Amino acid sequence: MLFAVIPAGGSGTRLWPLSRAGHPKFLHPLTGTSASLLQATVERVAPLTTPDRTLVVTGAAHVAAVARQLTGLPEENILVEPSPRDSCAAIALAAAVIATREPEAVMASFAADHLITDPDNWVGTVRQAVVGAERGLLVTVGIKPTRAETGYGYLECGELLDGGPLRRVEEFKEKPAMDVAEAYLRSGRHLWNASMFVWRVDVFLAELARQQPVLHAGMLAIAQAWDTPERDEVLGTVWPTLPKISVDYAVMEGAAAAGKVVTVPGDFGWNDIGDFHTLGDVLPADAAGNVVLGGDSAAKPGVLLRDTTGLVAVPNSGRLIAALGVHDLIVVDTPDAVMICPRDRAQEVKKLVDELKERGEEGYV
Repeated sequence: MLFAVIPAGGSGTRLWPLSRAGHPKFLHPLTGTSASLLQATVERVAPLTTPDRTLVVTGAAHVAAVARQLTGLPEENILVEPSPRDSCAAIALAAAVIATREPEAVMASFAADHLITDPDNWVGTVRQAVVGAERGLLVTVGIKPTRAETGYGYLECGELLDGGPLRRVEEFKEKPAMDVAEAYLRSGRHLWNASMFVWRVDVFLAELARQQPVLHAGMLAIAQAWDTPERDEVLGTVWPTLPKISVDYAVMEGAAAAGKVVTVPGDFGWNDIGDFHTLGDVLPADAAGNVVLGGDSAAKPGVLLRDTTGLVAVPNSGRLIAALGVHDLIVVDTPDAVMICPRDRAQEVKKLVDELKERGEEGYV
């Protein structure tokens, strides 16, 4: 049976000031329901596996909140990173721990902060990916592009394996310029890289050893100590020495160049909730295109909108947000910070967080 791994890290700086380092976006209900992104992810994997085979990898600062949200998950299945070391360390930690339980287990990794509107189709796509993983391949779920998008990485696809649906991945492509993204869309050979991975843990760890021997050796040492009294000591010694690198750079790019990576195309309403503009596109809006996070603006006492269109309003302080005659804005109100910007500049919110850090105002971050 499949092991599902959910890396739950990052602070979602483009969703500031709602998302903070101490309470990042995956803990927030950004799904259009009362469920947080993390809870929705765990619910989505339920048809594929069981709670005792579902693992969450998260930072020490978020363990308590994760445990409160996921009461059905065994406590020992929340794996704690002492400090952020990017996605490769998080995923490799889970793979190494799983390998001590079942050395040839199939593992699937899904980020905690993605939104998927067609979970049944998603489950079917993952099951197709598992077939490739059982054959000893490193499988990534690729998303059929719906538009030219400069904010995502791409997979360049090659031949079909045995008539499909698996396709060889020729190369991982970086986030492109708009003209290149448009060419990718026209080609029909490129998929968005959504960082959903499926593989046998022994196959992944062997590839990790080939490309990242230091990270591999560190993970083996940590995994061997995981269920012993020495866990904290080994983690504290080894973890800070691990390379800080994404799994795409560390393993998948090199594995694709060696012909070891395949993809399954998916079309299941996927969104990487990276900023408030995207949130405004995917959550239900009123007749004027206004989106109020957490409810209908007509019924929610925290918002009063008149002659507004295309607003994304986030009342999160108990104060009233009142807007008149403005259009295509983001208004986020939290107890200690208010952020207002045009929707078409939503990606730049991260720069505000960077400046706060430079000013030493970490309390707002």
